[in-house]
Amino acid sequence: MLPQGRGRQELLRHLGKSPTANESGDWPLLLAGAGNPIGNLRVKEAATWLAASSGHRRGFTDEEVATLGVNFFEHLQPLGPSMAGSAGIQGEWPKILLTRARDGLLYLDHTLPDEQAVEHYIVKFAHGRDPQLATIFRHETAYMALAERLKLRVHARLVLRGQALFIRRFDRQVHEGQVIRLAQESIATLTGMPGFDAVPTHDQVCRELLRHCTAPQTEVLEYLKRDVANLAVGNKDNHARNTALQRNFEGHIALTPLFDFAPMYQHPDGIARRIRWEGNEHGRIDWGRVLDRVCALATEVAEEEGRGEGRLNRVTLVAGLQEMVQPLREIAKEGIAMGLDPEVHALLYRGFEKLADELGAILYPALGTRRSGGCMAVPLKS
Repeated sequence: MLPQGRGRQELLRHLGKSPTANESGDWPLLLAGAGNPIGNLRVKEAATWLAASSGHRRGFTDEEVATLGVNFFEHLQPLGPSMAGSAGIQGEWPKILLTRARDGLLYLDHTLPDEQAVEHYIVKFAHGRDPQLATIFRHETAYMALAERLKLRVHARLVLRGQALFIRRFDRQVHEGQVIRLAQESIATLTGMPGFDAVPTHDQVCRELLRHCTAPQTEVLEYLKRDVANLAVGNKDNHARNTALQRNFEGHIALTPLFDFAPMYQHPDGIARRIRWEGNEHGRIDWGRVLDRVCALATEVAEEEGRGEGRLNRVTLVAGLQEMVQPLREIAKEGIAMGLDPEVHALLYRGFEKLADELGAILYPALGTRRSGGCMAVPLKS
């Protein structure tokens, strides 16, 4: 809920504090900047502050937003740092929360009454002249399409218009004239590591998915597939705020749809892979060992919680990973036609083929009821 990145710095300046303030700036930031964060929680004082400083409500066409691009911020500058109620989503690229109203125009999210809302967006803007950053930004639409082909959980296609990338939000739903705000939590807080410098391992994340998700088998498989996809496309920036859980109003807890999926290996700062498997990343990942590990974790969690059941089905996990083999080979062969720049495809296609070979080589356990690595090795049901 705390503002971060560019939004944090801007709001700190507005509050008369150093833009580099650490913990000392958190409380005033929470009271001013948590009035409209991602998810379903808002701080009352911050929402009041935001409403009081919002100014005149105005709608914009998609073309106005896309044409102005990063200058959209300058166009709205008189409203100050609260202009979008978007301080909590700022990062490498400027972002703003916009909502489409019944009149078809886009409004700053926090200024539009819920009964007028139709669709909710995060709009990300290109900035700067660095060609590598431009490549990353330009590929987000193609990457989300590749994620869909790889059978990952995807919310909606991204739309790139000029300098603006329109991203449909999945923490908002509109139903019968009401806006439903869904709870969302990053795996940073899920694993008890909310600090920016703390990085959990994949093992720790999987343990918490097993403990908290409504359907652990489904969510662990989705998590494994995302790691395969990140490796395939060079998305090294897999930090703990780029993956999150969502809870709906029926109490169902699951991973959110995929977000921030891009060729971050292109970043000029040279980003290293953040979250890793414990003792299993020496040159290449042994996916058989990964499955053994998550199965063992499932058994440990079941025993800790006194449940007689809770083991993962290794056969299902193998089958889920091997469903990615053919799409990986297709992307290796036809990636340019799927939207990848030739230079990006040239760097990645061998990695797609390598991962397809590795996943195809994972062995199924012997069928029956023999346990394998803490899993129940049982035949798949038809």
